[in-house]
Amino acid sequence: MHQDLVSLGEQSWQHRLAQIMETMRELSVQTDPQAMVRQYYTRMRQVNPQIDRRLAMSRRGLVYPQFRITRYSEWNDDVNPWKEPDRLPLLSGGILAELIYADEPRIINDLVFAADDPAAEYLTGQRSLQAIPLMEQGKSLNMSLHTRSIANGFSYEHLPEAVWLANLFGRATSSQVLAGQLKAAYEEIDRELKAVARIQRSLLPSRLPKISRLKLAAHYQTARRAGGDYYDFFPLTDGQWGLLIADVSGHGTPAAVVMAVVHNIAHTYPGPPLSPGQMLTYLNEKLCSYYVGNTGTFVTAFYAVYDPVSLRLTYSSAGHNPPRLRPGVAGPIQSLEHAQNLPLGVDSKFDAIEATVEMHAGDQLVLYTDGIVEAGDPNRELFGTDRLDAELSNCTSEPQEIIETVLHAVKRFTSGGAPTDDRTIVVGRIG
Repeated sequence: MHQDLVSLGEQSWQHRLAQIMETMRELSVQTDPQAMVRQYYTRMRQVNPQIDRRLAMSRRGLVYPQFRITRYSEWNDDVNPWKEPDRLPLLSGGILAELIYADEPRIINDLVFAADDPAAEYLTGQRSLQAIPLMEQGKSLNMSLHTRSIANGFSYEHLPEAVWLANLFGRATSSQVLAGQLKAAYEEIDRELKAVARIQRSLLPSRLPKISRLKLAAHYQTARRAGGDYYDFFPLTDGQWGLLIADVSGHGTPAAVVMAVVHNIAHTYPGPPLSPGQMLTYLNEKLCSYYVGNTGTFVTAFYAVYDPVSLRLTYSSAGHNPPRLRPGVAGPIQSLEHAQNLPLGVDSKFDAIEATVEMHAGDQLVLYTDGIVEAGDPNRELFGTDRLDAELSNCTSEPQEIIETVLHAVKRFTSGGAPTDDRTIVVGRIG
């Protein structure tokens, strides 16, 4: 063997280990695959300076005999093959095509190729070649080549380790590429989810309406970027107001889309004001006919009509959590659990039931979604309506303070855990 063939494998183990550790330290801090490859090539030139040219090629997405040159040590430009694939030379046939499609390592110690070989410009002046397949999905989708200007420049003795090392590095760079692609995909999804969340929140009341003898406060929190909770207010005739709270099954963007559909249906009814039962029947008909159908998605909803003159609240519920009515004078919390029906979108047959409750000055009406009462502690016990009623019994009569008291109690109960469901609470106090 020629004296200039002394390789990494023939140096002292201490020297080899020091070089390998230094290389690993440098590579371990790289997050950009292009920078990682650049650093690796720099190190390999130091470790094995006898290599005259380094060449990388790929057949990914191509068919025999096509391949691309992805890296070449003689290039002046630092081409990024992952971001600039159109700048990579596309070749067809010749000795390099046979090598990469063979899916096997190869050493050619007497390199001969035709003058018109597609890769002639990369091989001219070279007398020996080492081809290392980089395996992926059982095939050599990429290949690393080393060439020397002398014949018999490569030894089979070190080929197994060379194949092993090159493939380990290839997998490392592939992981970096995938990590970058995954990060970019997540960032794009996150941008879209933020846009969905902004659109969804724009469908909620931008400000609470001024309703005669009813002071309002509201809290809306999604478990994810977007959610399926919904509340709204509708001005009706004779100073009356419609109060709606709804909760779409599921979470995230799908629930937000259905929430937007419910908003659109509720705001585009062309006729005169509907009673609570009629409103829920109308929503159910449209959802079943055009939107949720057999998807398994459903919507719980509570709709009430408030009359500021008589202080009557007429309401109907479609499987929604019963609102709480806290009396202004001493007395138990009242659950508005009458007038229940199936959730919206479950069955086209919807027999709405209505009920009416007389309210008085100082009473507080609390509407909420199941993200409040179904919040779980570390032992998976639910917050429940009993705890909700206990908190309502002990707090002040101001709507915003009631909301803050309930939310603080839920946070304390869940040990500050992130919500697993959307949480909405609307409080109105009769004046």
